[in-house]
Amino acid sequence: MRQRLDIADVESRTKIRAKYLRALENEEWSLLPGPTFVKTFLRTYAEVVGVDPHLLVEEYRVNHEPREDQDIQPLAPLPRDSRRGPRRPVGGGGPRPGVIAAVVVGAALAFLLLLGLLGGEDGDNDPDSPATQATDTTDTTPRDDTTPKPRAAPRGVRLRVVPAEPTYLCVDNGPGTDVIFEGTLTAPRTFRNPRRVRINSGKRSVAVTVNGEPVAIADSAEPLGLSATRRGATELPEGERPCA
Repeated sequence: MRQRLDIADVESRTKIRAKYLRALENEEWSLLPGPTFVKTFLRTYAEVVGVDPHLLVEEYRVNHEPREDQDIQPLAPLPRDSRRGPRRPVGGGGPRPGVIAAVVVGAALAFLLLLGLLGGEDGDNDPDSPATQATDTTDTTPRDDTTPKPRAAPRGVRLRVVPAEPTYLCVDNGPGTDVIFEGTLTAPRTFRNPRRVRINSGKRSVAVTVNGEPVAIADSAEPLGLSATRRGATELPEGERPCA
């Protein structure tokens, strides 16, 4: 509103459909493709209207992004035996707990009294005596438990294409391989291969992820060609794209 931009202006600059932009502004997350694309749309939207993308994405992640099922660990029920109190011995042949406690306390007091009498005679309780100086063997070396663990490399390539509008798409697994898909894409679709996935999209109004990571797509009127491997995705020049 401060920049006097309407939804059509933002749609033209971001290449994001107006219905998705309205869903972002109204926080109607169920109308958007998924958390990965929501964060991509938020970054692009924030850069156009002059808002800090990091703060906007972090607020969505903390307040709205759904948690994975494996993050919630169910509480295991206590074993049936642990719910019962301690078993009492059958019969009255053993000594009572109260008598045993009294005997133990009396023996401890007698031992402490005897120890105090003997210690007062020989002066061995001198705090400066080497025998009474305790050695601190506590390990004070700080432990670095915050070192991030290396992320395991993906075993293959998983490329997902989400069209903002119907678009032509051709997919193969590299030069000389068979075409695995060619036609009009109207809904999100995922393609997998151990080594490589290549696409040729008639329009750039698509959101693409490789192994869950969004791919930045440059704004252009030309068709989009991508080659994706486990290391990421790179654009393909005209003439090297599938079905070209």
